[in-house]
Amino acid sequence: MNALPLLPSGCFDGLAHLYAVRAYFEDTDLSGVVYHANYLRWFERARSDMLRLLHVDQRAAQEAGEGAFAVAEMAIRYAAPARLDDDVLIETQIEELGAASIRLVQAAFRRAGVEKGAVQKGALLAQASVRVGFVAPDGRPRRQPAQWRTIFAQFLAGTIPASIDLSPNQPGTP
Repeated sequence: MNALPLLPSGCFDGLAHLYAVRAYFEDTDLSGVVYHANYLRWFERARSDMLRLLHVDQRAAQEAGEGAFAVAEMAIRYAAPARLDDDVLIETQIEELGAASIRLVQAAFRRAGVEKGAVQKGALLAQASVRVGFVAPDGRPRRQPAQWRTIFAQFLAGTIPASIDLSPNQPGTP
């Protein structure tokens, strides 16, 4: 085998992380409309991959007994239905950084197409405000690792270290 598919990690466009999904049969109800809870799954995947691209290693923190992020609050508004086979673009932006939590805004858009190599957003499907908090293994809130806070602060200031590549994946890269 000479070619392997790229892992779906999304990419950054300025301060926004973009993540593509497709509405499959398993995502829909009997009428072919995406079931409301699947937006939560798509948003979770997009958040996780945004963190991965920023070198925020959630698994290492969990395995080291430090803790993990957990959703503390979420408010979601559904604007239009996604349907079977729709290409959907999830956009995630960090809105606020705290010592133990991060507030993000996430939106799902129907993908309108590609123009000059850039994905075009179509109709807004759903939008959510999400606060994730860092919690210790016993479930109590705690400060997120200092290195993570530094990465988030640098990212928000536009001064991310060169060691973190925010460009889209190229063939053959993780």
